[in-house]
Amino acid sequence: MTEIGSVARVRAALIAAGLAGEIKEFDASTRTAADAAAAIGCTVAQIAKSLVFRAKESGRAVLVIASGVNRVDERKLGARLGEAIAKADADFVRKETGFAIGGVAPIGHSGDVDIFIDTDLAAYPEIWAAAGAPNAVFRLTLAELVAVTGGQMADVKA
Repeated sequence: MTEIGSVARVRAALIAAGLAGEIKEFDASTRTAADAAAAIGCTVAQIAKSLVFRAKESGRAVLVIASGVNRVDERKLGARLGEAIAKADADFVRKETGFAIGGVAPIGHSGDVDIFIDTDLAAYPEIWAAAGAPNAVFRLTLAELVAVTGGQMADVKA
């Protein structure tokens, strides 16, 4: 899958969910939360970063959409999931989501992914998420994020 294809997949998923499908692409990288915030002109906390984990027993993919300033407590996440988790490597992320690390979007995954959304994102009227490439993002509200992902709100902050 090319990055252009990944961005197109995110745009199609946004439109299918009834959202505008407007994706901003930058010359500079938005791979990290700090890079994305600088390019957009928002706070790092408004970046909804996508972190992929692997459930140790079942092997399933678990996506946490976290505020850009937060770290994920893997024990809290594992307790919420019902099994221990580990960080996923780049090959696992690509295989399970269809995206490369640095461009993992909260929607448009190629496989089944369990999704948890950081409760701290509720503090912001708008948030920004990766759109399938390390230089592409889109804006939405927390309510829209929950609706389009089917994710569960969770306190997973370290």
